[in-house]
Amino acid sequence: MQKGQIRVQTENIFPIIKKFLYSDHEIFLRELVSNATDATQKIKTLSSIGEAKGELGDLRIDVTLDAKEKTITIEDCGVGMSKEEVDKYLNQVAFSGAEEFVTKYKDASIIGHFGLGFYSAFMVAERVEVISQSYNNEAPTVYWSCDGSPEFELYEVEKKQRGTKIILHVNEESAEFLEAGKLKGILEKFCKFLPIPIFFNDVAAETKKEEEAEKSINNTNPIWVKKPSDLTKEDYENFYRELYPFGETPLFWIHLNVDYPFNLTGVLYFPKIKQSYEIQKDKIQLYSNQVFVTDEVKDIVPEFLMLLHGVIDSPDIPLNVSRSYLQGDPNVKKINAHITKKVADKLEEIFKNERTAFEEKWESLGLFVKYGMMTDDKFLEKANKFLVLEDTNKKFYTLEEYKMATETLQKNKEGKQVILYTTNPVQQDAYIQACTSKGYTVVKMETLVDAAFLNTMEMKWENVTFVRVDADIVDNLIDKQEANETVLSKEEAEKLKELFTLQIPELNVTTEVKGLNVETPPVVATRPEFMRRMKDMGAVGGGMTAFYAQMPDEVTLTVNGNHPIYQTLLKESNDDKKAKQVRNLADLALLSQGLLKGTELTNFINRSVEMMG
Repeated sequence: MQKGQIRVQTENIFPIIKKFLYSDHEIFLRELVSNATDATQKIKTLSSIGEAKGELGDLRIDVTLDAKEKTITIEDCGVGMSKEEVDKYLNQVAFSGAEEFVTKYKDASIIGHFGLGFYSAFMVAERVEVISQSYNNEAPTVYWSCDGSPEFELYEVEKKQRGTKIILHVNEESAEFLEAGKLKGILEKFCKFLPIPIFFNDVAAETKKEEEAEKSINNTNPIWVKKPSDLTKEDYENFYRELYPFGETPLFWIHLNVDYPFNLTGVLYFPKIKQSYEIQKDKIQLYSNQVFVTDEVKDIVPEFLMLLHGVIDSPDIPLNVSRSYLQGDPNVKKINAHITKKVADKLEEIFKNERTAFEEKWESLGLFVKYGMMTDDKFLEKANKFLVLEDTNKKFYTLEEYKMATETLQKNKEGKQVILYTTNPVQQDAYIQACTSKGYTVVKMETLVDAAFLNTMEMKWENVTFVRVDADIVDNLIDKQEANETVLSKEEAEKLKELFTLQIPELNVTTEVKGLNVETPPVVATRPEFMRRMKDMGAVGGGMTAFYAQMPDEVTLTVNGNHPIYQTLLKESNDDKKAKQVRNLADLALLSQGLLKGTELTNFINRSVEMMG
């Protein structure tokens, strides 16, 4: 029997491990099962090259809970350890057996790189026992035990089968891990796709399960490790349901399969997004050799693609000792750029080959595409070809197609192409109808990202400007300033302007009289494009634009002097009645802009009822 002290720099290593090695204590199970997986992969490698003799047997990992005895046992049929190896790997903290093995056997698929993983056991255990039999049958079976102090016991025991058994005697503070549901949930979270079958056994429930067929908790062969050519549409959709049981069928997917200059596999899905407020981030899971690491992948996946769902697996992504956080590395940037390119290529391919289907999916796709165009110039370059703009008649245009369709009518005096848009087709219907009656094409910009999108694109696209349909009366939207003669005399026009010069709380009102089409409403309320945008940005963005949100809304009331109603109104002798008619016409115009609220809206309703009487 051997006794000794674990060779560490300080006797305080175990308290440090317990408190600081991992931020989440449930990681202990991932680390120990990952080690068991490594050991099993090693025996497969050694057997394939003839170094390990005899039958491999049933290669599996068993995790057994005995709540009564307060133990959790992890057992594998892997490569095992000799007495010398146990002394070397368990008694020398941070000396990684996995690292050494990878150096020797380059093609082996090994998870661990740090050697501290085993010691995560002491976060939850007051004592850990290890029984291990090396694949070398000449070596004796060894027993190792440690109570979390630098002191250990190591001696030979009666011969056991090949592999390693680790027994954790769970401490009082970690009693939560003695619940079967909790333990199984951790296994399903971190080990769901490990390549070796994992079986969970609850000693307390064994008598109830005698008649049930034994079933592993993991899918050892997930689709991302297979060749895309071997997979069907149903395979991808079934795997999506495995990841997200309650999710709708995704729009489409991208299979990542790169082995140079970095190793990257995975499947990324484009989910359906019916409403902008349904956006859910952190749905992409990062794996390293099929071990779950994290669902915070913001450094690997471009920000605009954080809305995607799916799996990324790469052993080349550097992780810190707890495998829980990404570190800065050139590979991360390369992978980020590769994913961006793959997504752009896929979108362009669908647009070219299945444009109708692409347009049908645009409600969900538009969010990704616009966000990407704003934040990634390389993506913008490609996306300019497949971005589509939907008009109010449900027709789609690429940017170039829209320019061609509006070349004649929609250029301003500076020679810029004017893209007329609506943010609310229902509320702005009167303005849209006025525009389309003139032959203008109005596109819809009604998602959460559109306000920022059009501001950004005005800077990135040459000779393009966006104007909302209610930014001015229709004849002036394209800055052509046509003559606006009225049927009114000069005196009548002045009188009308005077009547409509109103003081309205929280509004900065400017009044003008123009001769518009007789079918145009009596009063049109418009808001200057620049100031409205600033207020919109200030309301949602804060920062330097926040003060705009506090400013009164600017609105121009354009009185249509050619409307027949004024022939009667100007002749009205009852000044009180005339004032009420004027205010109601103005309120109707403000209502169309959503600017009639609170007391002013109540007054309008009461006044309307009174006038009807």
